[in-house]
Amino acid sequence: MKFGEHFRLTGEALKNWFVAQLQDSLAVGLLWLIGLWIIGVPWSPLWAVLGALFQFVPQIGAVLGVVGPALTAMFKWGDWEHPLYVLMLYAIIAVLDGFLLQPYLMKRTAKIPMWGSILAPIVLGIVIPFWGVLLAPPLLAVVYAYKARMDGKELKTLP
Repeated sequence: MKFGEHFRLTGEALKNWFVAQLQDSLAVGLLWLIGLWIIGVPWSPLWAVLGALFQFVPQIGAVLGVVGPALTAMFKWGDWEHPLYVLMLYAIIAVLDGFLLQPYLMKRTAKIPMWGSILAPIVLGIVIPFWGVLLAPPLLAVVYAYKARMDGKELKTLP
């Protein structure tokens, strides 16, 4: 395999991972929008867009996405119930995203098995804290692209 082929294969794998990440961010933003709209949090579209953008930041992105809506709910209603609803929505979105959405999108787009999408960030997060979680998904996409190449399957390039 020549250098150019390695470069192309790695680039395609990273592109597919990025497309999966974009799809995941859009899905999380949509979940935020629907949930915040149901709760009645002011500026729901703004918080949903920020939640989708923060989805790209590993570990702390999702937490940053919940701060604005929780504070807005607290200031609007002045009680503890509405911010609690926002935190419950955050927990639901985090579980759906971590165990269903991301693994499914990575399997469909980057051809990574669901178990790999769940376990790799955990294992690499233990081995290399912070950086392991950050690097696990794109690294996994590249590893599985090479595995598919060795098995004789060509990686599909997404439009």
